[in-house]
Amino acid sequence: MQTIYLGLALLMALGLIGLGIGGGFGGGNVIESLTKEEKGASSFTKEIAAAKKSIHKDPSNGAAWAKLAEAQLHEASPSNSEVYDEATSRYTSKGKELLHHAANSWTHYLNLEKSPTNYTLARQMTHVYSAEGLDEPKNVVQALQIVISDPKQPASAALYENLAEYAYLAHNNGLGDLASKKAVSLTPKTRRPLLELEFEKLKKGIEEEAASSSTGSVTTGGTSATSGAGSNVTVTPSSTGSGKSSSGESSSGKAASGESSSGGSSSGKASSGSGKSSGGK
Repeated sequence: MQTIYLGLALLMALGLIGLGIGGGFGGGNVIESLTKEEKGASSFTKEIAAAKKSIHKDPSNGAAWAKLAEAQLHEASPSNSEVYDEATSRYTSKGKELLHHAANSWTHYLNLEKSPTNYTLARQMTHVYSAEGLDEPKNVVQALQIVISDPKQPASAALYENLAEYAYLAHNNGLGDLASKKAVSLTPKTRRPLLELEFEKLKKGIEEEAASSSTGSVTTGGTSATSGAGSNVTVTPSSTGSGKSSSGESSSGKAASGESSSGGSSSGKASSGSGKSSGGK
């Protein structure tokens, strides 16, 4: 599934770069990388220890959880070869472990802050949850909404492009559609048709992948057959069945749990689809 996400992200990135817009946060990537650390950067063990000490004194200290997450992200810097493999553009097992630590601290921060305002950390978390990180599109959406809610952040077509892309990847088509429309509205008129086409291609590609991922096959005479995915399914003669489903999860502006999110200029509605099957005797 990571390959799918990266492929779709690349498709979107190429389309947006072709439009002269560039990547989501002004860089060449769809999602801005973590703050780059210089080679040989010192360990942030002391900062982590200090943050944990503050948390031990007061577990409800949201700022301390944020500081802990920031220090943990510094330890997970892509400049560290033990953490990030540049050859494969993937985090190592050690890197993934460090990202999970940071994600856990971020979740605690969100649980304690009704209106998260650490926009810099939110930007960094978009990378943590991206395909090359923990590969959690829903949480990328969550972090992006917090970034967009920054009152000092001007309306950006690039940000909404990324929000739409990851909302679609998270199967939240309602939010994806809203974000894509906002992105188009912020794009120069001459470029809007091409951008709309890119969104259509992206959305269609994700839906087709979701459909192909669902297990389905046909057998005759009640005989069990194994599909390409390796799942055993049974179908009676002269019958066909197909099912396709997609679901979206709505996002809220209050961080009551690690899965909640803060929205800015856009909001998402959950969308769902159900598959229907038909059979003949």
